[in-house]
Amino acid sequence: MLTDVERRDIERELAHYPDKRAACVEALKIVQQYRGWVSDEDLKSLAALLEMTPDELDGVATFYNLIFRKPVGRHVVFLCNSISCWAMGYDAVRERVQKRLGVAFGETTPDARFTVLPIVCLGACDRAPVMMIDRDLHGRVEPDKVDAILERYR
Repeated sequence: MLTDVERRDIERELAHYPDKRAACVEALKIVQQYRGWVSDEDLKSLAALLEMTPDELDGVATFYNLIFRKPVGRHVVFLCNSISCWAMGYDAVRERVQKRLGVAFGETTPDARFTVLPIVCLGACDRAPVMMIDRDLHGRVEPDKVDAILERYR
């Protein structure tokens, strides 16, 4: 069930679109902003409000890699694995992040602080390799800088 605050924020977004369905990505982002992820129950409530089926909305939610359909840690670490980042040292950065946190892609640390996910492109090829933690973009990441970057989010 959507909260009054979530419903209000979604209704505000709906005013910008001629069709409720067109606001589905923004509505998913609003629910995720308040809850950290979008559960099956959240999806059903949201689909009803948007006059969509849950399956239609789930198709949108699972298409966008910034919508989380299962719980994530307090901080989400995205590692860009585009060709530019790969050529500039992605593998070493990935190995360092995963070793430091003790988790593989798609996993969350036992303390629920970090979830590590791959992402196809962060649009910062000129600063490769890059990673994004929450909304903070970190460029020209070197394996020996990973620990200090992660410490900022402890």
